[in-house]
Order: sequence, then C-alpha cells, then structure tokens
Amino acid sequence: MALLLPETARKIDELVAAAQSAGRTPSLVIGVVRDGALAHLATAGEHPRPDADLQYRIGSISKTMTATLVMQERDAGRLRLDDPLAEHLPGTAVGSLTLRQLLGHASGLQREPDGPWWERAEGVDLATLLRGVTADKIAYPPHRWYHYSNLAYGLLGGVLERITGTPWADLLRQRILEPLGMRRTTYAATEPFARGYVVHPWHDTLREEPRTDTRAMAPAGQLWSTVEDLTRWAAFLADPDPRVLAAETLTEMCAPVVISDLDSWSGGHGLGLELYREGERVYVGHGGSMPGYVAALAVHRPSRTAVVGFANSYGFRSGGIGSLGQRALTAVLDAEPALARPWQPTAAAPPAGVAEVTGRWWWMGVTLDLTWDAAAGELVAHVRGERVSRFAPEGTDRWRGRSGPENGELLAVLRDDTGQVAALDIATFLFTRTPDQEP
Repeated sequence: MALLLPETARKIDELVAAAQSAGRTPSLVIGVVRDGALAHLATAGEHPRPDADLQYRIGSISKTMTATLVMQERDAGRLRLDDPLAEHLPGTAVGSLTLRQLLGHASGLQREPDGPWWERAEGVDLATLLRGVTADKIAYPPHRWYHYSNLAYGLLGGVLERITGTPWADLLRQRILEPLGMRRTTYAATEPFARGYVVHPWHDTLREEPRTDTRAMAPAGQLWSTVEDLTRWAAFLADPDPRVLAAETLTEMCAPVVISDLDSWSGGHGLGLELYREGERVYVGHGGSMPGYVAALAVHRPSRTAVVGFANSYGFRSGGIGSLGQRALTAVLDAEPALARPWQPTAAAPPAGVAEVTGRWWWMGVTLDLTWDAAAGELVAHVRGERVSRFAPEGTDRWRGRSGPENGELLAVLRDDTGQVAALDIATFLFTRTPDQEP
C-alpha cells in the first residue's frame, strides 16, 4: 500500500478534525485511495469511533451500482439506452422517457415518489410504486435541464428485475459485490455499524433515526458499506475489473448527459455518475444521504486517486461531506501528483505495414507524428504535439479512431501505383510526408 507523505496525511487529518468540530457530527471518516488501495484513514469523533470496517449508510452512492447493472445489461444486448421505459417496464404514464434520460437525470421526472418521504418510511413493493407514477410526475420536458430524480432509479431497479427475473439486491450481490470482494456492503445494517442521528440545533443532543427498508426504492439509496469496501468501489471506478464492466463502458458513463450548473459549469451528470470540476481536474463519483447519514465518493480517474467518506449526522449534509471529500482529494493531488508511468522498450518489431506509416506527416503546415503503441496494438497520432488520438486496426490499411478528437473517425492509408505509402486520409484530411507536397 502506497501511504501518503506525513505532511499530506497531516493536512487531511486537519481537514477532517475541523469539519467534524464545525459540523457537530458524532463521527466522521475520510479514506484516501491510491492505486486501488487505502492510503490513509482520517477520523474524528467518538460516537462511535470510526474505523475502516464500520458500516454507514451510503444513500445515493447506491445509484452508481444500479447504473452499472443497467450498463451490464446494455453491453449484453438485452436493452438499449434509448429504449423507452415502457418497453421494459409497462404500466406507467411516463413510459416514453428513455433509460438514458433516467440514468442521467435528464428525464424531467419529479424527484420523489408519492406518499410519505420514502427515505424515512417503510417502502412499498414495485407494483404499488408504479401505480403512483402518473403523467403529472414529469416536471419538465426531457433534456430541458438537469432535474435530479430518486424516483427514476426506483424505476430503473424495476427494469432490471423485469429483464433479469432477479431481485435488485440479489443481482447486485451476484454481479458486483461478490466479484469485487465487497463483503461488508449489504442491503440492511450489519454489525458493527454506526447509528445515524439528527443533532439538536440548540442543545447538541442526539436523536437516533430509523433504519428503513425502502424496498422498491432501494436501487436509489438503500445500501450500507464501509471505507474498506468503498475503497474497492472507488478503485473499480478508476480502473474497472473487466469481469464486471468493460473499461470503455465505464468511460462512457463518465461522459456528461447534462450539465447541472449552467452558470459556472462546475458539475454535471453522466450515466449514473456525478461529475465535479475542480480547477483543471474533473472528478467522478456521487454523494449520498439517508436520515442520519451522509456519504461521499470522488474519483480522479487519470491518477487513480479517490476519496470516500461517511458521517452519521444528517445535519452535516449541506455543504459538508461532498465538499470535504473534494477538498481532501484536491489537497492530495496538489501535494502528491501521480508519477508518470515508466517507459518500457518494445521487444518486438511492429506488424507488417505499421512501421512504414509511423513518423511525421504534414497537412497545411501542421505536423502529425504517428507512433506505435505495441502494448495496446494501436497507432497514436500527436497533432502539433498537443492533441492525441488513438487508432485501432479495422482492416488492411484502415484504422478506426477510439479516443481523442478523431474518436470514431477513419484513418485510411493511401498507396501509390507501386504499393508505397503516399498519404494518410484522416476523416477526409490528407496528410503527406513533406510540407511541400500537395494534399
């Protein structure tokens, strides 16, 4: 395990101690994750004293796992993201909304289901939940703007159950928790766990909150977990286990469906993941809250660095745990930027036809340097040394962009009458070997 430097660890400890004192929360814990392992645990408070195996309720971080289950079904060909809800979950008056819109909080669906506040009341079954989903539950037309909806994730859980024939909790355990070794992430509280409280504003007494079974709304926020287990989940979001989800699918989940803050563009929402901008960095993750509990998860994917955190006071929610987690993550990255991955020489020569297209190319005075990545089996294009696109083989003299500005575009190798490479055609832009040649 790569531990933080003492001065960095001290900074995180100071942030957590100050936040616990100012926020008047019974217990607070922040875990820093680097390269897939817990690098530092900062704790404050004694009710109870936190540790890495103590359960807290994670609230809406549950949604990130529900979204992953949906993407598994998409990758298996059992649904499409632009399928209308009615195709998989008939019987509601909002069946025209798509799965993509529901995942990204762009559907306009209202925030909560009918009835008492679902987070603090005993839940209902799926049939009862669906009976309350009437046409007036659409607050805005889809994609008008960002509108967070817990109800959307109750419906997505219903979609998963209808498609797989397996209850959401069982599906989650089989598909995510067991493969990733998350044995302390459970549907209901399992000792040892922190009790959740509301702190009285005038005399600092504690009122313990109920621990409800939210049933049909469970996919939106039911789960309990620990720092150790959320470390595994954060590591997965940074570098996914292909047994659970393909890397390119997780990258797709991190692309914004909607911007949540149109004034500053400081955040957005992908397919089940929240996006947070901190200066030049973008973090992915999610916040969570249930009565008596708040939780945070923020991941910087390029450096495989993350922060997870819990507190057992609902009053710590406003401007609290999420902001603290992001500040802690930024402090770690500022103090200890990730080291560059070591360069390794290539043992074998490039395949036939590859070496002759590598090197420098020109278009309208602009340089393009084409190199070979043997480990990935891809061509890497560096335009002006600034933009980078990667191309995977698609056939003889054909390469398809898979990242960067040319993602999805075709690179075709053009040959002259003698079979020699004469030019590159990248999305109709012709690159030649010297700047003097006509394109």
